[in-house]
Amino acid sequence: MDTITAIILAIVEGITEFIPVSSTGHMILTAKLMGFAEQESIMKTYEIVIQLGAILAIALVYRHRVLNLLGIGRSRSHRGGVMPQSRLNLIHVILGIAPALAVAFFARDFIKGLFGASTVLWALVAGGILMIVAEWVNRRKIRITAHELDDLSYGQALAIGLYQIISVLWPGFSRSGSTISGGMLSGVSYKASADFSFLIAIPIMCAASGYELLDAYRDFTSETIGYFIIGFLISFVVAYLVVILFMRWIQKIRLTHFAIYRFILAAVFWLFIMR
Repeated sequence: MDTITAIILAIVEGITEFIPVSSTGHMILTAKLMGFAEQESIMKTYEIVIQLGAILAIALVYRHRVLNLLGIGRSRSHRGGVMPQSRLNLIHVILGIAPALAVAFFARDFIKGLFGASTVLWALVAGGILMIVAEWVNRRKIRITAHELDDLSYGQALAIGLYQIISVLWPGFSRSGSTISGGMLSGVSYKASADFSFLIAIPIMCAASGYELLDAYRDFTSETIGYFIIGFLISFVVAYLVVILFMRWIQKIRLTHFAIYRFILAAVFWLFIMR
């Protein structure tokens, strides 16, 4: 690994981790185009490190929500008294992450066996189709009952958690793509689905990355630590900016736009990976 490689991969991770375009697909394609062996141990460890940088970014963006969920957030003044800052609670979060964590824990070896270039390619296409369907159903065929994050029901949180299993079992499908689509198909608005997707990313990605990091500590050497630090910081900054901009422009950037991009990426994937 060299500095340029570390910087480029960190930027790609920061841009793609939380938007529904498949960070896995982008990392594989980028590594391939740069002539870097994605399956090497050092590459795997580096991906974990820069993913942790992205997690820290999302935790910073949603820090008030996180503190409130932990019972240490501030309450806000309300006419006639004081009301809680949020009706969203830890039960929503648990329902949103439990299905995926259970599947990942019990099927870890099976899931690793599913990983491959062709798997990712078809996941990009299938995920794009699901996103188009979800947006069409959400806008035309279903009554929206959760316009804001605080309107989310336990049933909707669980439904989002179940849709998240698709991304666990199908590498390249995109965790955010499956959860946002699942929310929209369950009567949750686009914005609230994205908010919940980003929020539950914090515990589920911390658990997954932390577990993988236990097997990768040997890659932390005096020769690699500098690259890891650079990648962590760049991924953190880029992911923070991407999430802020995405939530600001969410009404202009539809899921269909991301789906079309995924189809284009699948074509590039076919040309540079599969052939």
